[in-house]
Amino acid sequence: MALNWAIIGTGFISHQAIDGIVKSDGSQLHSIYGRNSDMVMQLQSQYGFPKLSFDLDELLSDPDVDAVYLGLPNHLHKDAAIKAAKAGKAVLSEKSLTTTMGDADALLAAVAQTRTFFVEGLMYLSHPFLSRFVEVLQDGRLGDLRSVNGYYCANIGDVVNPKGGGTLYNLGCYPTSLLQLTVQTMCGPDVFRNRQVQGFGNLNKDGNICDAACSARFENGVLATLQSTDSYGMENGFSVMGENGVLSFISNPWLPVPGRSAMMWSPYEGEDELIHVDDPFDAFFHQTKLVERHVAQGDREASRPSPRHRDSWEVMDFLTQWEASCRIALLG
Repeated sequence: MALNWAIIGTGFISHQAIDGIVKSDGSQLHSIYGRNSDMVMQLQSQYGFPKLSFDLDELLSDPDVDAVYLGLPNHLHKDAAIKAAKAGKAVLSEKSLTTTMGDADALLAAVAQTRTFFVEGLMYLSHPFLSRFVEVLQDGRLGDLRSVNGYYCANIGDVVNPKGGGTLYNLGCYPTSLLQLTVQTMCGPDVFRNRQVQGFGNLNKDGNICDAACSARFENGVLATLQSTDSYGMENGFSVMGENGVLSFISNPWLPVPGRSAMMWSPYEGEDELIHVDDPFDAFFHQTKLVERHVAQGDREASRPSPRHRDSWEVMDFLTQWEASCRIALLG
């Protein structure tokens, strides 16, 4: 039986999720919900949804809906995710989890009380490229982890929702979640939680942080620097430095595309090694397969590299700490 999906939200990102669902033989589109009737009808016509709805409660009460994709703005994730989980639907909620720790706590507490599946849509973590990254981190070539450096820059500030909390919750969640995966993989499950963070940033006209940088020191001495901006550029980078060399991404780690994705192993002594993964599908397709697999197994959360519930909570904790540090620094 194919998984019947309801899509909640009609923005750009919903199109990407829909594309992943359409390409999977284990899923099918069932219904579309939105507040803008013109957009809802446009998506129904474009993708052939059997049903449309302008009432969220009505959509969630449909017994034929198995899974829900939440493509709403992130400040609306909490209430919609809780409703969907309580209705017994598997939930794939777009990143960032929320925009505040209060909302994150409420969302995760509510889904923990249900027997349904929930995962935050950090879609890149479901792609085989990231599984290969974890394998390289684990094979011993780097030696002990010493530092991590990452940045994500995209000039999209004019089109993002001003209620979304700024660049940290739109773009900064990507390098933060990859830093978390790196530290967990190489240093153990609890090291990421024990850290000091110092942030700096700039504000946009809405009072949101549009440019952000941070330095972090973990309890074992590992250092990290991250940057995120939605006010300039279109560039990304992530590198992991160990005792024996550097592992760096050539492809965008946060947007694996169909075809070849690559990273480079550069030992301090010896020749560079190109490491690549060839896959015909993008991360949104693999995210769909992730949900199908876990729902079929009766799971309530994903497995690594994709975010478990506590991983999503830890990323939010880091982001809110980074934001608070930026704002304190701006006050002088």
